[in-house]
Amino acid sequence: MGDAHVRWTLERPGGHRLIGDDSGGDGETILLLHGLTATRRYVLHGSRLLERQGYRLISYDARGHGESDPAPQHTAYDYRSLTDDALAVLDARGVDRAVLAGHSMGSHTAVALALAHPDRVAALVLGAPAHLGRPTEEPERWDRLADGLRTGGVEGFYDAIVDKGPPEWHERLRRVVLQRMERHLHRDAVADALTWTPRSTAFDGMAALDGVRAPTLIVATRDTFDADHPYAVAMRYRDHIAGSVTVTEPEGSPPLTWRGGALSAEIAGFLASRG
Repeated sequence: MGDAHVRWTLERPGGHRLIGDDSGGDGETILLLHGLTATRRYVLHGSRLLERQGYRLISYDARGHGESDPAPQHTAYDYRSLTDDALAVLDARGVDRAVLAGHSMGSHTAVALALAHPDRVAALVLGAPAHLGRPTEEPERWDRLADGLRTGGVEGFYDAIVDKGPPEWHERLRRVVLQRMERHLHRDAVADALTWTPRSTAFDGMAALDGVRAPTLIVATRDTFDADHPYAVAMRYRDHIAGSVTVTEPEGSPPLTWRGGALSAEIAGFLASRG
């Protein structure tokens, strides 16, 4: 493949398309899986460090996100559907075995794929995992965000975020939220994902993580403002996944999961350390 870059389209059952990129070298393949309301850019945040080291990177916008089409049914944003998409991408791109690197929703999808198809997964990088193996206990919170996006667009989504942190953060947070959300072509589909993904399960309870056999890097965050991705939950993943390695940012530093260059360096070091 060399140092090529290929933009691709994958037709899925029901007629919806996934849009993605395939780039980098001829080395080991890393499949990037983004979080809820994000796009394929928001895993490595533009860093090309791994590509320069020869890794092949495959990224795509999840169903209903970014440039990808909405799901064929407005409820079809459950983890089983997301996992089927990830497996289909590997098949379509001719990849037998890959490293799966995800953030939040993408991390949970990666775990689901590793449990269902361990032969397809060479290693896992789980950024800010938060899923406890059961549906959300706060569906009304996700419904509020979804309704804000449906009725008020990007500004409505921002307004629906209840805890915006200290007042001096508000304008910066607003700019970040608007920049991220404006990348979506189908905002009603993102609203559907906000409604239905948290109501689904990627795996059956935390004990299911005991079955993960792939080498695993867990990227935890100490960001107390990010209540959706608690440090304590990442530690529970560490305790259940045998032999897993955990990294995080120093106290008071920006989250490692949002610093693409630093995150890529951690991933490269972890992959090199496997033996």
